[in-house]
Amino acid sequence: MLMLRAIIRPERASEVLEKLSEAGYPAVTRIDVVGRGKQKGVKVGDVYYDEIPKEMLLFIINDEDEETMVDIIMKTAKTGEQGAFGDGKIFVSPVEKAYTISSSSETL
Repeated sequence: MLMLRAIIRPERASEVLEKLSEAGYPAVTRIDVVGRGKQKGVKVGDVYYDEIPKEMLLFIINDEDEETMVDIIMKTAKTGEQGAFGDGKIFVSPVEKAYTISSSSETL
């Protein structure tokens, strides 16, 4: 079992979720977040923005689904601007256990 966290531009989140759902991955936790990458924010004119709005999509998946889901997110979340900052990151971590609260049983 894996935890896949995708931090992406908010304007791309709905399309990413639609593509994942079409591919058979409808379950998601969606969280509004702010942050900045290694570019340390964005300066527009005289205004400096160091907290950029993003969406974090959180999935618990089977190991064999990682490549497919990462591929869908990468293709759908990318803005198309080669070398542009801010399209996001995907993090994959192992999950030892998961429990369903309503049934008090281990899942996946």
